[in-house]
Amino acid sequence: MSERLQPGDVAPAFTLPDADGREVSLADHKGRKVIVYFYPAALTAGCTKQACDFTDNLDVLAGAGYDVIGISPDKPEKLAKFREQESLKVTLLADPEKQVLESYGAFGEKKLYGKTVVGVIRSTVVVDEEGKVERALYNVKATGHVAKIIKDLGI
Repeated sequence: MSERLQPGDVAPAFTLPDADGREVSLADHKGRKVIVYFYPAALTAGCTKQACDFTDNLDVLAGAGYDVIGISPDKPEKLAKFREQESLKVTLLADPEKQVLESYGAFGEKKLYGKTVVGVIRSTVVVDEEGKVERALYNVKATGHVAKIIKDLGI
C-alpha cells in the first residue's frame, strides 16, 4: 500500500493521457493551484455526482485560481464517453496502470460494504503554485465533498 501525502510534501509529478488521448502533466499547471481528485470509476453513480459537482463549481474554483483534474484507472475512451454523457468540463486523466494513484496514496486497502478490498481510495489533493501539497484528503465522500473543499479553502 502506498504512503499518504502530507501538507508540505512535493506533489508527485505525472503525465497521463486525457479523454482525447493528449498527454497532460502536473507541470503544465505550474504557477496555478490544482485540485487533483481520484475516483474509482467513470459512469458510476458516486463518481458521476462528484464530477458533476466539480463541473458545476468550476467557474468558482477557476476564479479563485484553481484548476481541477480528475484521475481514475479508466481508459481514455471511457473518460471521453463519461465527459460527453455528463457534459463534464473538468480535465479527466486515465491511469490504467495505477502508478499515479499509488504515488498519491489513492490506491490500496479500503472498506467496502464492511469488507476490506484493494482499490481506488476516493481522495483529493490540493497542490499549490509551487507543486507542494497544501491539503491531502482521503476516504472522502462523493456527495457534498466539493462544497466542503470550497468552504475549507475559503472560496
